[in-house]
Amino acid sequence: MTAIKFVVREGALQGRLPVPDLARACVGECALAAAELGARRAGLAEVPSVLVDDGAVATAFRSERHLLVDGRAPVAFAPLSRFWRTADGWVRTHANYPHHRARLLDALGVPEDVAAVEAALAERSALDVEEAVYAAGGLAVALRSPAQWAAHPQAAEVAQRPLVERGRLDSARARAFPPVGTSPLLPAAGLRVLDLTRVLAGPVATRTLALLGADVLRLDAPRLPELPDQHADTGLGKRSTTLDLAVDRQTFEELLGAADVVVTGYRPGALDRFGLSAEALAERRPGVVVAQLSAWGAYGPWRERRGFDSLVQAATGIAVLEGSAERPGALPAQALDHGTGYLLAAAVLRALNEQASDGGSRFVRLALARTAQWLTDGVDGTDGTDGADAGTVPEDGEGAPYDGPGPWLAERDSALGRLRYALSPVSFEGGPVDWRRPPVPWGTDAARWH
Repeated sequence: MTAIKFVVREGALQGRLPVPDLARACVGECALAAAELGARRAGLAEVPSVLVDDGAVATAFRSERHLLVDGRAPVAFAPLSRFWRTADGWVRTHANYPHHRARLLDALGVPEDVAAVEAALAERSALDVEEAVYAAGGLAVALRSPAQWAAHPQAAEVAQRPLVERGRLDSARARAFPPVGTSPLLPAAGLRVLDLTRVLAGPVATRTLALLGADVLRLDAPRLPELPDQHADTGLGKRSTTLDLAVDRQTFEELLGAADVVVTGYRPGALDRFGLSAEALAERRPGVVVAQLSAWGAYGPWRERRGFDSLVQAATGIAVLEGSAERPGALPAQALDHGTGYLLAAAVLRALNEQASDGGSRFVRLALARTAQWLTDGVDGTDGTDGADAGTVPEDGEGAPYDGPGPWLAERDSALGRLRYALSPVSFEGGPVDWRRPPVPWGTDAARWH
């Protein structure tokens, strides 16, 4: 059995909910999956031991807050991304992207002014705002208590699904991945990953695959530029290109034809018209692993809704549990995003490992709302992880209290400027400790594999 050492540090990711347990479990599962695939590809007799250190985990789960670009700290949320009082409660909005901000203002019929938004929302019910903004293509969610969310039809659908959905799409023959060296041990070396994700869980997953040696090519629509600081945080180790799928299908098909993994993070069904459903991708690229991520799940009445970590916290009762119905709170990190990202990377690594034995195109699917349920249920470890049981995490070592991120930060120069960034918490004996390359400016790479 693989040795997993946990270093527990008091003060890491403190809150009312068991965020430290969730974070340890997600990172431990990812590191274990990486070590197992690495052992297979390197022909090792034993799986390398895994280390999960609360300090590294807590720092990485707040990576976007620790980022500095030429000494400047990014602004995490735009002025219109926050909780607002309504006539009967609270609503949480997300307006970091310009197009989401415009749709929110259109739905409310007000100019881009905090006081005007505040006054408009104070006159309407939270559920009315939620539906009106959604109808306009924006993002707003009414604050719900855990009981209110449990009574919602979407919550019922979420509860019926496993934390990590897995499936086999066809009977494609097993693929022989070439062996890898051990200096360092890179489990995903030589594998090509098409990254069609945004904010934040999907990019965390693909950032992790890049750390482990994969050639990750992030693909964005030219008309939807990424927020620069967000891209700097999650772009480590990757290349970045733009491609209009409605126009240049041939280039995409060439990329797909040589891809081992496709990761998507858009609303369920949003990419189907481009032939990017799991089934369609497997038909054109037998043996591919398709990883899908969404906010609310690929099922239920909210399956087509956009969402972000902060909105899922508001809807599922987390904001009430971390604060109250009178004054909503928040988790100590965007733990739904980060935790789901590491679980998604782990699921991809396990799918690749299984595929090497049994063949078949594979799909894995996760949702932030399902991770939220796991957290609010107490992170019992019964359905979320294959190797790191979150409910019985052994406290192998009590480290010094967590009093800051310093030991788990690094600096390097890049085309974006001098970066200070969080190191990855995914650690196993002989594995990588940092990314091979810094992030590149958004959309500057050619749409081709190296």
